[in-house]
Amino acid sequence: MGADSRLSDTGIKQKLTKSLGDFLSELSRPAKQLVAVGTDAVGFALSAVAVAWLLFGTNLNTIQLLQICLITVVVALPLAWSQGLYRSVVRYMGFDLVIAGAKTAAGSAILGATFLYFSDIAGAPFRWAVAFCGVAFVYICGSRFLAKMLLIGRTKSIERERVIVYGAGAAGVQLTNSLFGSDSFLPVAMVDDDPTLHGKRVNGLEVHSPWQIEPLIRRTSATRVLLAVPSAVLGKRRRILERLSGFPVHVQTIPAIGDLVTGKARVDDIRDVDVEDLLGRDAVPPYPELLSASIEGKTVMVTGAGGSIGSELCRQILQLGPKCLVLFEISEIGLYNIEKELRDVAEKRSIQCEIVALLGSVHHHNRVKEILQVFNIKTVYHAAAYKHVPVVEHNLFEGVHNNIFGTLHAALAAVDAHVDTFVLVSTDKAVSPTSVMGATKRFAELILQALQDQYPSMKFSMVRFGNVLASSGSVVPLFRDQIRSGGPVTVTHREINRYFMTIPEAAQLVIQAGAMAKGGDVFVLDMGRPVKIEDLARRMINLMGLTVCDEETPDGDIEIKYTGLRPAEKLYEELLIGTNVSGTCHPRIMRANEDYIEFEQLESLLEELRLASLELDRDRARQVLMQSVSGYEPQNGIEDLVWVAGQRRGEGEPASDKVIDLTTRRA
Repeated sequence: MGADSRLSDTGIKQKLTKSLGDFLSELSRPAKQLVAVGTDAVGFALSAVAVAWLLFGTNLNTIQLLQICLITVVVALPLAWSQGLYRSVVRYMGFDLVIAGAKTAAGSAILGATFLYFSDIAGAPFRWAVAFCGVAFVYICGSRFLAKMLLIGRTKSIERERVIVYGAGAAGVQLTNSLFGSDSFLPVAMVDDDPTLHGKRVNGLEVHSPWQIEPLIRRTSATRVLLAVPSAVLGKRRRILERLSGFPVHVQTIPAIGDLVTGKARVDDIRDVDVEDLLGRDAVPPYPELLSASIEGKTVMVTGAGGSIGSELCRQILQLGPKCLVLFEISEIGLYNIEKELRDVAEKRSIQCEIVALLGSVHHHNRVKEILQVFNIKTVYHAAAYKHVPVVEHNLFEGVHNNIFGTLHAALAAVDAHVDTFVLVSTDKAVSPTSVMGATKRFAELILQALQDQYPSMKFSMVRFGNVLASSGSVVPLFRDQIRSGGPVTVTHREINRYFMTIPEAAQLVIQAGAMAKGGDVFVLDMGRPVKIEDLARRMINLMGLTVCDEETPDGDIEIKYTGLRPAEKLYEELLIGTNVSGTCHPRIMRANEDYIEFEQLESLLEELRLASLELDRDRARQVLMQSVSGYEPQNGIEDLVWVAGQRRGEGEPASDKVIDLTTRRA
């Protein structure tokens, strides 16, 4: 019976604690502040009376005790308010509570002792000050610690997801503090690479070695690992994630140190792992003299300024001190977004740069020429292009017009306007291309190489690199969306692989490569190691706490579906035509020495392309590309959707005849 009674008493206490915690949590913010002020008024008064009684015993009468209580409360409450004790969220208070409590207790003690001294209520005001400072400090910190435990005790009764925090540094401490007071996650352990921390306790949690993660997950029933290493370089983050991808837990991370320092994010802003974390590598510090050589104090234009690479080029150029930055873009919404972003950045950072946003197509030679002349452009970064392999394959002439003739018109306009430097953003798909997109981009390179011979006073160059992470149409956001929707994740081929680079690194290297140009240079960026797309898909599935459904694990969560290579898609990408390559002063930029076509021959080929375009003769256009671009070997028939639809309907060549009549009449 006694045991039952004790259990009953314990249950009643737990219910009362839970009810009190719920009551306090549900109060409005002003009501909580009022409760705190009232509680402190009583607490400070009792502390003052206790100290007075201990020091002076019965020498004080009731009036004097009331006076001490009143003056202590009147002095202590404003001090507590000034230290932010009523503005802080109790469940998230940490060392800041100790600082605020010490200042409040010391200030109250000094002012209270001063009152005692001049009022002559009792002797030994110095001893009273010392004793009250200690008692008040214990009260302030103790009361709030108890309140914090009450609220945390309430959240412990809520079913929360158990998590392991990877990183026992300052960020890990802040994160666990936040999580302890949340209703969603319960930290159960910490992991850190630093062996000196192993076995220690941080925020009440034992720190373990990363090699103990697997048994730790089983023992704690953790379903999520939160990565709290914001200052770790990309290479280290990738190695950590590779290790974690083998475990059945959802891996998430806190923002990078740069976002935390600038205030863009907080430690408890938990998010899914970025693609840069999965595939990124340690950056090589940029060479300041290369970054600024073609930009500082000059007028610069970026074509395709609203695209993935173009917009990042604009962001970095703005930081390098140009006199004027012209954004040239065919997409209205793309132009609006990048202009607004850059103007906001310039205003916040007091950057003195004229930003000019202009709509237009690189097709229009006179439009581009006028812009270059009016704004006295000295450096052009030509990023305007159609770059998606299947899309360009299905729209052959649009790829030819934009990638080839667009580059030709922009480059000739630059010549007419006496531009100093013209940099083409190219692609690895220009090497031994199997696609229209790759062939047109290599043709664009040939145009600049030929123009360099004709106009040696200008510096034409091109920078060739592979896929950029998280760009429009990138496979990574597609995989993430497919995983979140329950799959399947679509991979074209089991053996397909690609080179990847972050957009900021690619843009930074493009700027530096352009500054090294001597004229007609083909620069190739070091893309690191190629990534097998199937492995990337599996890693992303595992890091989101799910398993792959395949023959070995038929009960898995997400299926990987192999759809087959799309038209003109390659299994492997290359960066070099041949092996004639030399290094530069930058370890991640190489200079390729490649054959090209003389300008007179190129003019003839361009005329052939122009006529084929006028007559909508896709077969003729493709033959010109095969004749011009070394290594272009299409592995499929003509995939242009309009042409295919015409063939199916039996129209064939008459459709071209009609167009010829129309162009003749228009002429």
